[in-house]
Amino acid sequence: MPSIGAYAIVLAVVAVTTFVTLFGVRRLSFRIGAVVRPDARHVHERPTPTLGGVAMLLGVLAGMFTAWCMGSFDVVFNGSTEPLGLVLAAIVIAVVGVIDDLKEVSAPAKIAGIVVAASVLVISGISILVFRIPFAGVFVLSTDWSYLISVVWVVGMANAINLIDGLDGLAGGIVAIAAATFFLYAHELGGEGLLAAGNVGPLVAIVALGACIGFLPHNIHPAKIFMGDVGALLLGLLMAASTMVVGGRTDRSYSGSSFFFFAPLLIPLVILGVPVIDTLFAIIRRARSRSGISNADKGHLHHRLMALGHGHRRSVFILWTWTALLSGFVLWPIYSGSGDGIVPFGIAAILLSLFTILHPGVRLERRRLARDEARDSRRKAGLDASEATGPLAFGAPAPTPDEAKGKVAEN
Repeated sequence: MPSIGAYAIVLAVVAVTTFVTLFGVRRLSFRIGAVVRPDARHVHERPTPTLGGVAMLLGVLAGMFTAWCMGSFDVVFNGSTEPLGLVLAAIVIAVVGVIDDLKEVSAPAKIAGIVVAASVLVISGISILVFRIPFAGVFVLSTDWSYLISVVWVVGMANAINLIDGLDGLAGGIVAIAAATFFLYAHELGGEGLLAAGNVGPLVAIVALGACIGFLPHNIHPAKIFMGDVGALLLGLLMAASTMVVGGRTDRSYSGSSFFFFAPLLIPLVILGVPVIDTLFAIIRRARSRSGISNADKGHLHHRLMALGHGHRRSVFILWTWTALLSGFVLWPIYSGSGDGIVPFGIAAILLSLFTILHPGVRLERRRLARDEARDSRRKAGLDASEATGPLAFGAPAPTPDEAKGKVAEN
């Protein structure tokens, strides 16, 4: 397995390439009109260029090329079609994202594009081969089932990252934490002999991490550029690919921990718990309202945090911290060899929940809402009283003396 130093070089190449090329991509976005303007759906306050994911793609390509040129990664590239398949799938899904950012294609068309990219991955060999079911053992998947589950995994992961991309720095930070965690997880499995030395998963995770590191300085609130669908779908594809070739090929438990007995594929779902939960809630919410699954709304986790009274940066910080807690919960049994981290991580989760609910900003927001409701009630009461007293209450001109005399004579 390649050394940590080799992975660090690839990480630096991806991050620097992404960071530098974003300046040109930003100018290009303005020139071709790829700009997102503030509206009821978006929370930003000024027109912001999108297509930041194009720079992330360039970083990914540079990182994969660098790894291919390094002798340390010969075990990953020699005799394997998986790295090439990953590159081709990344290009396919990036094209889908660019088209959606420029023309906003229909949901079925976008899903079809993601399925094509996922199919490229599966054809190249990146797929889920084994599936562990708790208390039932390990099942080796047939070709058909492997293809179906792998494609569904990619589609689900890509859409989960796309849905959580609603605040500046949110998706990039969550994926960065998740990718770093999954790299450490996969690298440790490889060191213990539970993962093949040529497994491409750790490389894909480090490439995803580098793309996020290079992108985040441009995307922290207030964002200078958005990653767009091209970036969100690309990150989803990378995380799906990395988790499939690690969790979907690990058929033994690890460190005597029940965490790994239950299913290696549950690990990425725990690490990416924030976007996964947000996606599940979105599906339930839209199913109950009988609206289309693809219809955008402002009921996501980050929207609800802002509605509570948390600002943009604090909402992002809270969701980053949840991702870090879940990631630490995963890594603890790996590096400690025990599962006794439940108590400290449980306490940390309770403290974070209390911070989210009881922060002074929440109380201030509730007071503001109460004042707004009281003002609206008074305004409505005033309108009702005006309607009851007739047009004079609305500032209609008083009758002239002659008009008044005429009315008296008529009576």
